[in-house]
Amino acid sequence: MSGNIVARRYARALFGLGVKKGDSQIESFGKDLAALSEVFAASPEVSAVFRNPIFSAEDKKAVVGKIMDKLEIQGAVRNFCLLLADKGRLDELPGISSVYAELLDEAQGVKRGVFVSAVKIAGKKQGEIIQQLEDQLKAKLVLDFEVDPDILGGVVLKVGDQVLDASLKAQLSILKETIRRGE
Repeated sequence: MSGNIVARRYARALFGLGVKKGDSQIESFGKDLAALSEVFAASPEVSAVFRNPIFSAEDKKAVVGKIMDKLEIQGAVRNFCLLLADKGRLDELPGISSVYAELLDEAQGVKRGVFVSAVKIAGKKQGEIIQQLEDQLKAKLVLDFEVDPDILGGVVLKVGDQVLDASLKAQLSILKETIRRGE
């Protein structure tokens, strides 16, 4: 699991609260955290305000409160963010969101990965690929499809910490090494 210790602790605490409230709340919390993280990513100034010790906790609460008002975030996530402001941890929110997403995926049996090909794959074919891989992995799979012409042909599949490199570039590299060793 990625993220620093602080982000993991806060994410686990919010996740535990979501578990007590039910599956729909777990997902709702995740969506709210993801929305807040997007705001942080889109506006580096916001993150800078939360990292800056010159601003008081009340100032930071006011800023995050306005952001949450615009995003219509209420309830436990709102209280959670206000707690982060009190503790001076609002700058950890993107990391908390990332760890929370990992916890949510794990709880739902979802695996995430990247499918890299040399050419763009059409939407219908993407669905077929995902279905075949889900059948093999016996798990729900969320894939990002990317195009990398440098692999020349074939595919590279990364799911979790596993990598399947069936690219032409990798095969040529193996052949080159074999020839170099004289086998």
